[in-house]
Amino acid sequence: MSLDIEVYQGKPPVTVKRGAAAPFGWWPAVCVALVALIDRIEYNLLAGALPAIQKEFGFDDGQAGAIATAGAIAAVVLLLPAGKLADTGRRSWTIAGVVAVWALLTLGTGLAGSYLALFGVRLLLGAAGQLYNPPASSLLGDLYPGPSRARAFGLERMAYFAGLPIGVIAGGALATAFGWRTGFFLVALPGAIIALLVLTIKEPIRGTGDRLTTWYADDTLHAAPAPTGAVVPMLTQVRQLWRIRTLRSVVIGLSILFFGLGGLFFWMPSFYQREFGLDEAGAAAVGGGAGLVGILVGIGVGSWLGDRWHGRRRGWRVALGGWSLLFGTAGLTGAVLLTPFVPQVICFALANVGFAGAIANLTAANADVVAAARRGLGFAVLQMVVTLGGALGPWLIGEASDATGSLRLAYAIVIAPLVVGSLVVLAAWRTYDADAAAAVAQSTTVSTKQEV
Repeated sequence: MSLDIEVYQGKPPVTVKRGAAAPFGWWPAVCVALVALIDRIEYNLLAGALPAIQKEFGFDDGQAGAIATAGAIAAVVLLLPAGKLADTGRRSWTIAGVVAVWALLTLGTGLAGSYLALFGVRLLLGAAGQLYNPPASSLLGDLYPGPSRARAFGLERMAYFAGLPIGVIAGGALATAFGWRTGFFLVALPGAIIALLVLTIKEPIRGTGDRLTTWYADDTLHAAPAPTGAVVPMLTQVRQLWRIRTLRSVVIGLSILFFGLGGLFFWMPSFYQREFGLDEAGAAAVGGGAGLVGILVGIGVGSWLGDRWHGRRRGWRVALGGWSLLFGTAGLTGAVLLTPFVPQVICFALANVGFAGAIANLTAANADVVAAARRGLGFAVLQMVVTLGGALGPWLIGEASDATGSLRLAYAIVIAPLVVGSLVVLAAWRTYDADAAAAVAQSTTVSTKQEV
């Protein structure tokens, strides 16, 4: 069964086949994934090249961790305004502008001549780094209905986390072969190209994905919602969002997860150098390679399972996300406790399988429980808290390493919080279905205007 549906404002209707996973194609999801990929590659070049940069500028582990932490905290200040813009402005233009700024700041990193200059440029890059997420997540929610959202968001998350080890590997290899500045110069050009590709994404009417979700489920297609004229202050909307129990649990769980992952990836090349005597390129290749394999497997399997049983089992996406997070925590525990090289690398890869599977499903669940008119702001809230969690990881592990003299012991501090995060997420499976139904109902009735 197919219907002609109004998707783009002022454009002819689009013929959509009922049940289609990607009714408007996978190209928008691919573009968003490329944005996430180049973002994390640019950001994590620093981790791979860190030993060489520390040698040149002479700063300790605590100061190194502070670079990542300060940039992430700066991003938090801008995320809520970015979320508001995502709910009111043209989202593809916003994303393209952010990516272009990244490219310029990446060039600036390669030109830094001191720790202070490096800190300043990375502070700005960190501030801009998360601003693509609210508009990109809002776009994906409108272009992909509920039964395929884990795959759409999983593709973005796969690229995001694949960029971590790729950046680490490239940073370490280029630092060894050509000097640490080379990687930052080379990556700027792909960033500029991806900014142009994003402009090819058409802007859908808000709520399109939720309208299709209801049509797929009960053969009822609602008309595109019209604004009510009601003006809701942004902070009031944030408070309303925080009342959604599933959203709270997902935000808390993912923030703790990113706390662990942020520190894990930032320090992993240094860990393999110090614990196993590898050089910069070898340490980056092992840590990054094991992480990349784990991420690809986790996202692929996790998003497939999440979509396959979505709507068939109560609270499935949240439950799967919670158990995946617990599995990843067990893998990380093994990576911390085991001293033989091969078992340690295997456990590190398994940790990434679990964490990646959790991220794919919990990110899709976040889109499911927030109405389309507020989805940009909802992801801004998620990204704000997640960024704070991720910001603390590199710094706290760096400080713990300085205090104990061991990165292995420093890694142990993230295990207990990850267990707590898993339990918080698992407790939310009972509320997911009701929260998701409420979001769809709101998306297919009315939308509201916003103010600061």
